[in-house]
This record gives sequence, C-alpha cells and structure tokens, in this order.
Amino acid sequence: MPQEPKKSRKTTQDPVETSVPAPLPLKLSLEDNLHELNRRVGSSSDIVIRHYKSDAQHPLTLAFIFIDGLVNADTVNQAVLQSLMENSTLNGDSITTEAAFNLIKEHILPIGGVKEARTLEVLLPLLFDGYTLILFEGLQAALAADTSGWEKRSINEPTSQGVIRGPKEGFTESLRTGTAMLRRRLKTADLRIEEYTIGQHTGTGIALVYLKGLASEQVLTEIRRRLNAINTDAILESNYIEEFIQDGGLTPFPTIQNTERPDAMAGGILEGQVGIIIDGTPFALLAPSTFFNFFQSSEDYYQRYDISSFLRLIRYGAFFVSMLLPALYIAVTTFHQEMLPTTLLISLAAQREGVPLPAFAEALLMELTFDVLREAGVRMPRTIGPAISIVGALVLGQAAVQAGLVSAAMVIVVSFTAISNFVIPSLAIANSIRLIRFVMMFIAASLGLFGIMSFLMVLLIHMAGLRSFGVPYLSPVAPMIPRYLKDIFIRVPLWNMNMRPKTNLGKETRRQVPNQKPQPVENAANPSPAQPKPQGEGPA
Repeated sequence: MPQEPKKSRKTTQDPVETSVPAPLPLKLSLEDNLHELNRRVGSSSDIVIRHYKSDAQHPLTLAFIFIDGLVNADTVNQAVLQSLMENSTLNGDSITTEAAFNLIKEHILPIGGVKEARTLEVLLPLLFDGYTLILFEGLQAALAADTSGWEKRSINEPTSQGVIRGPKEGFTESLRTGTAMLRRRLKTADLRIEEYTIGQHTGTGIALVYLKGLASEQVLTEIRRRLNAINTDAILESNYIEEFIQDGGLTPFPTIQNTERPDAMAGGILEGQVGIIIDGTPFALLAPSTFFNFFQSSEDYYQRYDISSFLRLIRYGAFFVSMLLPALYIAVTTFHQEMLPTTLLISLAAQREGVPLPAFAEALLMELTFDVLREAGVRMPRTIGPAISIVGALVLGQAAVQAGLVSAAMVIVVSFTAISNFVIPSLAIANSIRLIRFVMMFIAASLGLFGIMSFLMVLLIHMAGLRSFGVPYLSPVAPMIPRYLKDIFIRVPLWNMNMRPKTNLGKETRRQVPNQKPQPVENAANPSPAQPKPQGEGPA
C-alpha cells in the first residue's frame, strides 16, 4: 500500500498571523467615515468623538476624534475645540469646506504638529499616538493635530548602570525624551535621527541615531536593511530588536550593547557607533559592538586615567574569575591535587572530609542555589528583599556548612565568583559568563585542566570568527592594531587619544588636535613647531 509522503511541519512560506487592512481612502460622507472608523477600532470606551456644526446657512460639519488618556485635555479643549468653535470665519456663510480645511490647517490651529491625511491607514496610527483627528463632511481629507500628552515617568538615575562620578540621569520609556536627551549632549548639525515604526499591533517607534561622517555607511545600510526586514506583530522591548538584528544568533556572547545612560550612548555615537532607541523601554542599543566595549564604563572617562586603567584591569580579572574559578576548584580538587601546596591540600581535605557530595555536585548545588536566590531577589517586592538576602546568606553560608552539605572553601569560591560577576559593567556579558561557567564546571569535572584549556581555545576561536555588523568581535586585538589599544585594556590620558579607532568606522578620523599635553609655563612660552595654532588665529 503506497504511503503518503509526510508533510513538513514548517514551510518557508508560513503565513503571517496578522491581518493588514488594505488602504481605504476617506469618503465624502462624514457618517460613512465615522462608521468605518468605528468598525476598525470597535466600540472602545476611551475613544471620544465630538461633533461640531456651524450656525451658517450652509453649515460646516466636523467631527473630532481622540483617545482619552493619550491626549492632553487642555490642549484639545483650548487649542482645538475652542479655537475652531469660536472662530467667526468658520461660522460665516461664505466659506466652503475646502477653504475651511486650509484655514484650519494653516492659521487656526495653534499647534506645531498638524498633518494632512486621506486614508484611515494613515489616520489610525496618528490617533493611537495621541493626535486629535478632524474629519470634514463633504471632503475626502482630514487633519491630525498633535495633542499627545499621556503620563510619563520622570527622568531618574539609571538602575543598572550607576556611577559615582558622572551624570545621574537615564533614559525613560519615551522615545522623544530619549532623542531630546541626546540632542542636549550632541549639539551638532551632523546628528541624524531616522525613525521607523515596527510591529503591526504595537506600532513601536524606533529611532536610529548617528553622526553623519562618523558612522560607517556600510554599517548604517546593514542596520537599515535588518530593521526593514523585521515583520512581526509586536515590539515591546529593545531585546526584540536586538534578537532580530544581531549577528551570531547561536553565540552566547552579545554583539550589541544595551544601555540606559544617555551619556554612554552619546559617547558611543561619538566613536562611530549607531544608537537605536526604542519607544516603551529605557534600554537603548549600540552597534556595532566589540568584546572589549562591554568592559568599558562611562565612569572610565569621568575620573583619572590611572584609576580608570586600574579598574578596567580589575574587570578583566573579574571576568576570568567569574568564568573559571569554580571550574578550576573542581579540576584541582578532583584531578590535580599535586598542584596544591601540602598545607592547603590538607586543609581542603579536612574541610571536605564530611561532605557527601563530589566537588562538581557541591559546586553545582551552590551555584544553582545562588541563582535561585538572585532571581528571587529580583522578583521579590523591595520591602521583603532584605529578608531574602538574610536567608540567602544564612543558607549559602553558615547553615549549608554546618549541615555538612558543602565545605567552607566552596562557599568562599561561589561567593567570590558571584561578586566578581557583578564587577563587570555590562549585564549582557555578565549573563553570558553565567552560562559558560556551568559548561566549564561540567568539563572540569570530566576532563580536568586539559578540558578547561581545550574549551577556552574553542571559545577563543569562536569569538575570533564573530562579527558585529561586519566588525571583528575581538578587534583591535584580533586583528591586532597596536595604535588602537589605547582604550582597550587600559585608558591612556585623553590628550593622547587623538584618533578614533578604525574598527567601527572603516576609516580613521581625528578626534582632537594633537600635542595637547599640559606643559609647564616655561615650556609653554616656547612652543615646539609641531604644536598647532589656536583656531581663528591668522598667519604670522
């Protein structure tokens, strides 16, 4: 009996599960337009429709539509309704509907943003953005006045990227507030902001921000192509965009930075990166990003270069500690006891004498317990968060050791690993290390130090092959460009960083004039011939 071929569960032409209505031009009848609008949006209680009819012999009939809660009520009442209803020209007999349309658009409405539209497909997104629609009887055109004014969260200090010295303000959920915060920092005509609307149901606003002449055109073209290729029904947070456009979808390493600090985004844009601000979330994106960008903090440039370099080296050290310390402990105590000094070996053996679990199970238990407590601490209300911390400290520390489940040395290893993980300024790379750490522990328990070194080589090869919008992930270390290492492992003084790195730009651009190192008074009185002259100074 012939068997029917099995049908594939997925095809390359899966239908999109959202319906996109065909463009529908407005009709001459106002009632027909309102009926179609009601059919599209339903009988929602927050949609307000007001009618207006002048007292003229041939009355002018209008309808105002807005959404309660998305508009500023004072603006709607005073700038739209009152302005139109009290205008004597609109109440005259001689004015036609076309003339009234142009009069309202050009002269009557005291509002900066007034748009003209002829289809409901254009009007509906404006309505959901807080615009007030003005429909006319006998005219296939409408006006949309910007009356948006919903409640917004005020600007507060960033919660995940705090600094001791530096700006204390972070992005909010408002797209326009985010672009304005960047405008305040980058007061140049070269700042470009391109806006996109993505998400068939959410209509989320996306702003692409860059400096003309600094951002690579190849990178911009690729980001625009990937943004335009997104076809989904909802964008609720920046991670939606990040997963759609990032390189290396199967890698544990992030290839796009996220930040809620406007100064960090301004700094990235000044280095040639491209910022992506998403409406509805305080976290914005920066691309392209290399591995070393995730270890740089805004505070590195707000304090002396020597302490900044010291802290950056500590971050790199914390990265390796967070990734390798439990695995090294497992490997050494399981396979390579001869590497330990005799006194330390005897001390560890004495601590583990009553522990029934092997080192791997012991470490795995402690790491999972810590991750559970950490996740609970994030979800718990702030009022009972300290209680969770106390319980966690007791469980991880005293109680677990006294119960004989883990050794005191393991508690120290897990605690120091957790603290080291919090030293890394980027939460994205810190979370990647959390995952890699478990793989490392399993390999250490199976193959010891040889397995750890082999897996590190695999990771290094994988990272060397990664790209972030065409930029090598390990640049400028691999490929090595020595003159661009001034802001990688350490930070040299600002007066010595004259050129922007080539990695993000495709071309090398000058950041500042050279030879700005502070000079003593006696040397400053006799400047060297190589020193540039101040701007505006004419030839001698």
